[in-house]
Amino acid sequence: MKGNKPDKAVVVKDLEKRFDNFVAVNRISFEVFAGEIFGFLGPNGAGKSTTIRMLCGILAPSSGGGTVAGFDLRTQPEQIKDRIGYMSQKFSLYEDLTVEENIDFYSGIYRIPPERKQQRKQWVLEMAGLEQRRQIQTSLLSGGWKQRLALGCAILHEPPILFLDEPTSGVDPNSRRQFWELIYELSDQGVTIFVTTHYMDEAEHCNRLALIYRGELIAIGRPEALKTEHMTHDIVEIVCERPQDAADLLEKAPGIQGVALFGKGLHATVENAEVSVPVIRQRLSERGYRLTSVEKIIPSMEDVFVSLVEAYDLAHPPLEEVRR
Repeated sequence: MKGNKPDKAVVVKDLEKRFDNFVAVNRISFEVFAGEIFGFLGPNGAGKSTTIRMLCGILAPSSGGGTVAGFDLRTQPEQIKDRIGYMSQKFSLYEDLTVEENIDFYSGIYRIPPERKQQRKQWVLEMAGLEQRRQIQTSLLSGGWKQRLALGCAILHEPPILFLDEPTSGVDPNSRRQFWELIYELSDQGVTIFVTTHYMDEAEHCNRLALIYRGELIAIGRPEALKTEHMTHDIVEIVCERPQDAADLLEKAPGIQGVALFGKGLHATVENAEVSVPVIRQRLSERGYRLTSVEKIIPSMEDVFVSLVEAYDLAHPPLEEVRR
């Protein structure tokens, strides 16, 4: 901490990655402060994993640069690797080893001093709740327990910055919740967490979010700020019978920008909720739909993301459309 300003764990400036003619990450810039949970949100193929691999020193940037833990992305990737933990999207531990053997193996990889190995192993087993499973072959663990083991191995060497690339992909909701409890505990201990996800509900758990789409950063800020400052339209929640049929009907109503299924109901993006709510009620009632509720709500992160993506697509149509 310098003065009243938090230290910057990650600084990115005009970072770009090209694969031949394809631009996977397009000159993005942002900062991550020490000790925060920073979410990198976007659909599959948006550039999240490519960005995180550049920040971890695994991929070299095509242009631009930045620092991680004070070390330069382009010239000091090995120093960066020594000071970060990295958990990849795919389970990367050895399935033919036991839980304890995997921890021992990674203790060697991270060059943990012999006098500290036992202490760190016990800490990981307790943190991940794996004490009773230490002798179980890793291949026999459920997805949630494998996830906990992978997290434990990623932080064996006590890195100040932890990169998690889609860490909860493919596990059940309960395991996802328990995993986030571990992330909170690490953040409380001062670890900086950089997490990529395409789960909109997980984005709510982050201190700040960066939204990436088609390789470009389209918004950044606290979840609450993104909901209030980046939404140019209102969101109306509609709970009624036959929601899919109701969505088709409402798509054509004046003042409605879009309608999407959301849980057991619908979310309608409208220009003005005060005007649109009576219109929605009347249109559905006239067609015989039984309504439970129609009301303006605070937008979810999914609403925000869909709105920003639609605005981006309108402003950046594909080249084929431009040529027509």
